[in-house]
Amino acid sequence: MKILLGSHHFAPSIGGIETASELLAREFVKLGHEVHVITQTADGDDFPFRVIRRPGARELLRQVSWCDVFLQNNISLRTFWPLLFVRRRLFVVHQTWIRNPRGEIGWHERLKHFVLRFARSIAISKAVADELPTPVLVIPNSYDDEIFRRFEGTDRARDLVYVGRLVCDKGVDLLIEALSILRESGTETRLTVVGDGPDRSRLEKQVAELALQSSVEFVGSVNSLQLAEILNHHRILVVPSRWPEPFGIVALEGIGCGCAVVGSDQGGLPEAIGQCGVTFPNNDVRLLANALSQLIHNAAQRDLLRSNASSHLARFTKRRVAEAYLEFIEKNL
Repeated sequence: MKILLGSHHFAPSIGGIETASELLAREFVKLGHEVHVITQTADGDDFPFRVIRRPGARELLRQVSWCDVFLQNNISLRTFWPLLFVRRRLFVVHQTWIRNPRGEIGWHERLKHFVLRFARSIAISKAVADELPTPVLVIPNSYDDEIFRRFEGTDRARDLVYVGRLVCDKGVDLLIEALSILRESGTETRLTVVGDGPDRSRLEKQVAELALQSSVEFVGSVNSLQLAEILNHHRILVVPSRWPEPFGIVALEGIGCGCAVVGSDQGGLPEAIGQCGVTFPNNDVRLLANALSQLIHNAAQRDLLRSNASSHLARFTKRRVAEAYLEFIEKNL
């Protein structure tokens, strides 16, 4: 089967959609299918499939004509138009909510809803599926189970780690404030912040103002192998998002590396965490601090959460998720 995978962002850009698209494309190729990726991300490394970056109108029409299946990883009106001239089955993966930046449904979002009448839809979580106006199958995102695993003999000596972009929606400022609350209650702990973004200087200033310089380390962006190594040295991964996360691949990566997870409880993030962590209400810094305190001081609870990892992660492997996609596609051609 010839699969055209549309991914507005793609490697070397870093993010959940980029990760999901690359893992899917690689597994489709391993399973014997031919894959082309179209993206608006410029430049990048070689892959075992063709990547067409910033295609013009003629090239986009050529790619849609080439494929048997057009799989959009998030609905894209920009790349939809060739289907007005070339009859191909459209599948849309819903990686996030169809809303504008204010959280509203405007004319642009209504147009996307209209286009969905002519597509088959997949949602990455039940939370996302529940907001869609058309029938949808839930297939969660996968994680790289070959990289994100427990390393034997690793000294898990550090308490807390955050992984992600440093932007306000991700709630890193809440996590830093929670550390201050923990210190006031007599709990001294350390946090490693992995990732980068426009809020880094503001967060570093917050750390200084709270006199937490010895408790918080910013390590910047790292590659997947380095991240797996870092996660294996920590006990608790914290995902303190202010907004409702549609899912949370980072939670799967942390669980795979042996971390218990503390995450916010709205959106699809609890589905990614499962029985391998605890949740707290979004934006509630006091309850975040309480959840962290409980796990920091309760090794038995951490071990219980970690013991659920194998059964939980089984449905999120690269191969299982890719096979679920292919089964759905083949049934709907």
